[in-house]
Amino acid sequence: MRIGVPKETKSNEKRVAATPDSIKRITGKIKGLKFLIESGAGEGSHYSDDAYTAVGAEIVDRKAALGAEIVLKVNRPAEDEIKLMSKGGVLISFIDPFKDDGTMEKLAKAGVSAFGLELVPRISRAQSMDALSSQANIAGYRAVIEACSQFGRFFPTMMTAAGSAKPAKVIILGVGVAGLQAIATAKRLGANVEAFDVRPEVKEQVLSLGAKFIEIDIGEDGSGTGGYAKELSAEAKAKQQAGLNEKLKKADIIITTALIPGRPAPLLVTEEAVKGMRQGSVVVDLAAANGGNCAGTEADKTVVKDGVIIIGNTNLLSLMPSDASDFFARNLINLMTLLIKPEEPPVLNIDLEDEIVAGSLATHAGEVLFKKK
Repeated sequence: MRIGVPKETKSNEKRVAATPDSIKRITGKIKGLKFLIESGAGEGSHYSDDAYTAVGAEIVDRKAALGAEIVLKVNRPAEDEIKLMSKGGVLISFIDPFKDDGTMEKLAKAGVSAFGLELVPRISRAQSMDALSSQANIAGYRAVIEACSQFGRFFPTMMTAAGSAKPAKVIILGVGVAGLQAIATAKRLGANVEAFDVRPEVKEQVLSLGAKFIEIDIGEDGSGTGGYAKELSAEAKAKQQAGLNEKLKKADIIITTALIPGRPAPLLVTEEAVKGMRQGSVVVDLAAANGGNCAGTEADKTVVKDGVIIIGNTNLLSLMPSDASDFFARNLINLMTLLIKPEEPPVLNIDLEDEIVAGSLATHAGEVLFKKK
């Protein structure tokens, strides 16, 4: 069975969907798999073609990689890539299923069974396949590093003969996987950290990391399904903004991580809050690709508004491409073990009775299975 790994073409994308280590892991478990790696696919993540051939992979051109029985990608495929995929083949990647640009229909028409990594159910059995979480974890860490590099002051308390510096005040908005890692990283760097989330049940997690939980009575529970928050009513949003504004003005660093699948990012850091922050303060907006949580965020740009540095990098993961690729590739091979029977030769088996397989399958047998809610 051939498994193709094309080079990612999205701007500034340095990750790759399979690493030499992930190939070694799965071929050790399932005999008869042949990995076809497009030449240069791993260069951005510091994996050479020679590193792939050393674990038995074959270096091929783009057409061969995309024409394999199973294609592994990081990002949703472009139209020209879909045209090169085999009818009856399988694609495993992030596919951004809520984006209405015809990609899902094109995959279905091409006869491709597409598995969207965003759709993997958030259940215990699927944790090792949860690429959203593995990548969010890295993004939360890197967001703090970026803030630290732009902030012109110390993060921890510093005592010198010339005097002392107080620790930075960091506020994390949104306590999902990225937010929790941001809290932990900022605490390790010595900052004073506070965090806010509309889901009251995350308070215990915030406190366990040594941060303070910002409590605001918004009049309703913001807990949604699958571990996500839900969209608040207009009244609750107004209460949330009123409660946050004064807190945010006192922050040196704000890291925003709030996203609801399929919806624009909620505005959490208003123009008023930005204007009230001390000059040289930093906002890192992890929701920049979806409109941003901060007024003034510009996707893929670092801008200065009223003296505040606002970072809108939409792919912090490509600043840590080796580990991001390694974690991503492990998620993929764990999902692949559900789709391949370890026979000789191995057989593709899409079991629609399996909760994980059925939940993450977006197109199959010429139909679009994913329905936008």
